[in-house]
This record gives sequence, C-alpha cells and structure tokens, in this order.
Amino acid sequence: METSPAPQGRYADAGGVKYHYVDMGEGRPVIFLHGGGPGCTAWSDFGPVAPLFAGDRRCLLVDILQYGRSEKCVITGPMWDFHARKTVALMDALDVGRADFVCNSWGGTIALNLAAKYPERVRSLVITGSMPVFYGPLAPLPEGARRGRNARDAYYGGTGPSWDKMRDLMARLEWYDPDAIPDETVTMRYEQSLDPAETALAAASDSPRGDWQDLTDELGRITAPVLFAWGMHDAFLTPDYPLMLARMVPRGHLYVMDHASHHLQEERPHDFHAIVTGFLDQRHD
Repeated sequence: METSPAPQGRYADAGGVKYHYVDMGEGRPVIFLHGGGPGCTAWSDFGPVAPLFAGDRRCLLVDILQYGRSEKCVITGPMWDFHARKTVALMDALDVGRADFVCNSWGGTIALNLAAKYPERVRSLVITGSMPVFYGPLAPLPEGARRGRNARDAYYGGTGPSWDKMRDLMARLEWYDPDAIPDETVTMRYEQSLDPAETALAAASDSPRGDWQDLTDELGRITAPVLFAWGMHDAFLTPDYPLMLARMVPRGHLYVMDHASHHLQEERPHDFHAIVTGFLDQRHD
C-alpha cells in the first residue's frame, strides 16, 4: 500500500515551541507519534494507515520536535521528559484533554513517559518498536542498543545522504520485505532528510537531542492499558523484549505480527488497523 502525498498540515505553538501536525477525521482523538529514523515524519510513518483510522476517529499525526516541519529546537536535560511536557502542551493548544496514542519507535518512548507523568491525559497506548529500557531478557540488545544511532550516523556520514542509502537503511532495519518498499516513501524520507536543520542536528558534536533516559521506574506507574504491537522480525528488538515490557506495565498486552519488521503499520496497514482498532474499541475507562 503506497503512501499518498501528505495533506495540508497545520501549525501550533505549544510551550514555547512550534509543532506541525495533520488533522484528519472526527471522533475520539488519537495522537500518532512517529519514529526517529532519518527523514521520518508523521506522514511517512503513518500515511498508509491514517485514512483507515480517520474513518471514525480524529487522527492527529504529529511531527515530533526536531523532525519534519516541527521546530528543530535544541533539547537540554532529560529528553523524554522534555518531549512529554511539550506534547502535553500541544494537547492543550489543540484542546485535547485525553487521547489514545498510536506510536512507533522513538514516538512510543515519548508516549510511555507521558503516560507515566501525565496519566490523566492518556486513555490507552499502542506501542511499536520502542526501547524505553536499556536491557533485554535473553541477550544483549543489538549493537549495545545503539543500532538506530549507528544507522543515522552512517546515513549522514561518508558521502552524505542519498536515495540509495535511504532505501538500504529501510530495507535492512525497517521492512520485512525490501521489495515491498514504495519508491514514493523512500523519496519522501530522503527529501526530508536533506532539511538543513535536520542535517545540522545530525552533524552536531554535542547532544542536541537531550540526555538519554531509562524509563524502568516510569513503566510501573503507567495506569493506562498498553498494547505492544511488534513485528516478528523487528531488526532492533526481538519479541522477547516487548514481552518483558508488557510484564513491566500494570495493564500490558502483546501482539506479534508475522511477516513484519519495525514498521508494521506501513508494511501491513490493514492488518495493523484491524488489530489496533480492536484494542482501542475496548472499554478502557
């Protein structure tokens, strides 16, 4: 399923920073937070599946800070606390008191921390491919839990970004079937990765993304139900890892999708929508 061109987005000032987001559909609000790969945006990660959810929900696809068209601010202090605080400010700006969250990778860690620190703002969470803690149950995490950062450094390093390097990154780390990757999605990610502010962040020698946080303590404080929806062949974290996470949160669930890797919402959008909708439609109050 190909990703269509992004619809016209909107901007909102929230807690002193500017967010870009796409607002689709009507109904109970769902906030989508994307992953942290080079060139990722809310639409690149959730474009194939968002129209399915927008049939009966208000879908807010948010470019997280430092990505897409949102502000490329420098983050100081604990990174996940910063993102959670600003995301709550965005909810306030959009008059969203409480929402479901559907999130991939980097965005999922933001949402888990938000649910722990601001429980009244979260109805439920669906988390895919996120790494909120730095250890695994059976084996060391790939490349010492630095596979994503290493891939970003390799993509921006050497001869710099290219279309072919973007497709190779997606094929190795994000999709189960490389032949199924739409050229349009590669182009979307590649063109966004050339944004001068994103390139500057990637090249910065200091830590513009903030101080890394382990969320072990926070997971036990999450009162909202959490569905960890994982690809059987996730290149970053095998399904043993989200099983551990599901046991760490008080109301944890786990679904593992076959023939999928790190971006199952793009690889199998109809199946992803069916599983996630079933979870979101449950009574979570």
